[in-house]
Amino acid sequence: MQATHLFASQCFLGEGPYWHAGRQSFFWVDIENGKLFEHNLKTEETKTRSFPHRLTVVLEDKEGNIILGLDRKLARFDLETEELTWLCEVESEFPLHRFNDGKVDPNGRIWIGTLSTLFTEGAGSLYRVDLDLKPEKYLDQLTISNGMAWTADNKTFYFIDTPTRQIKAYNFDLESGEIEFERIAIEIAEELGYPDGMCIDKEGMLWVAHYGGSGVFRWNPNTGELLEKIELPVPHVTSCCFGGPNLDQLLVTTAQENLSKAQLNEFPLSGDVFLVKTKTQGFPSTKATI
Repeated sequence: MQATHLFASQCFLGEGPYWHAGRQSFFWVDIENGKLFEHNLKTEETKTRSFPHRLTVVLEDKEGNIILGLDRKLARFDLETEELTWLCEVESEFPLHRFNDGKVDPNGRIWIGTLSTLFTEGAGSLYRVDLDLKPEKYLDQLTISNGMAWTADNKTFYFIDTPTRQIKAYNFDLESGEIEFERIAIEIAEELGYPDGMCIDKEGMLWVAHYGGSGVFRWNPNTGELLEKIELPVPHVTSCCFGGPNLDQLLVTTAQENLSKAQLNEFPLSGDVFLVKTKTQGFPSTKATI
């Protein structure tokens, strides 16, 4: 599988890839610069919107509006009127904190994590947001709350706290939304970089962006085995998601963050997004019920 260059977004910290089937568009963000990108696969046009916040995540509600993570708040964003409706906030007592990765579980609840912008060890947490819009903390003592995925049978939740270099498996109860630690599914060797964002395919394998690892790695979470690697021409690969009409195209985000001027000259496509035609398929994006 080869990665093709899709768009020169030149993100400082590209993240939050999301496939919006209704619009036939991929979304992604540049966190630190507050930029939202939308690339329509049919027209091949890319639109950029800007926000006066750190913009961390893109999700979707049942009406097709998008939900954004802006600093420590969630907001509904109408793509036609560009009106923001604030929904909830976490950790208001910690102005240096922000949201990081977020996903919607199979029952429509939002899971979203935090970190300190100083990357203070143990400062982050993972929250669940239900219909009542009251965030509930499920994990704490995290440093960089990151990738999430659920299995097709809705019984397992995978989660990454990046500096641990581990992907943990939790028992997941679909009805209650409760999680319970089960095992460490994958241990990632130092030379492969750090696990960042991830998604899951229909075979139950995890596709993980490796920050400092120059690629997306496909892992078997049942055996811990590395199955394959998609090489990217940049060091810092941040996240990935399946999309396209057949859900067999992988959008990959990257970053310029933590690269010197010399490294940026060596890897000029850092911060751009890439597309990979895969031999497997992902799942449709789950819409939030809030």
